[in-house]
Amino acid sequence: MKYWINTISRDHVMRGVAGGFTQANHGKPHVLKRLQKDDWIVFYSPKTSYEGGEPLQAFTAIGQVKDDELYQVEMAPGFVPWRRNVEFYDCTETPIKPLIEDLSFIKDKTHWGYKFRFGLFEIPKADFDIIYKAVIL
Repeated sequence: MKYWINTISRDHVMRGVAGGFTQANHGKPHVLKRLQKDDWIVFYSPKTSYEGGEPLQAFTAIGQVKDDELYQVEMAPGFVPWRRNVEFYDCTETPIKPLIEDLSFIKDKTHWGYKFRFGLFEIPKADFDIIYKAVIL
């Protein structure tokens, strides 16, 4: 089992929660292929919405990958992103700033946002546990 963070605006996270799926890196398949059934994903939202959103900097959802299937869905003409099915759990939207000092995957605490530019990335279990305890109801 692995632990991941997926960086997505809150509005897009909520679409995924409602539909039981995640996308990553603007619908590209390469990183989604690395996910396996039962892996955990924490969703970090730097903004409230993709276009023109307000700064948020919070963990907005948490879930587990439900299967090993990667699939595509046409969202608009010419835009057919790849997805993975996720079972989401109730959680509380939680600001990241109080957790930064305790998260080992953030090496530079001054420029902590840099790591999230990678979209979907793996984190150590100890860091996942810190986030899990902060967000789970």
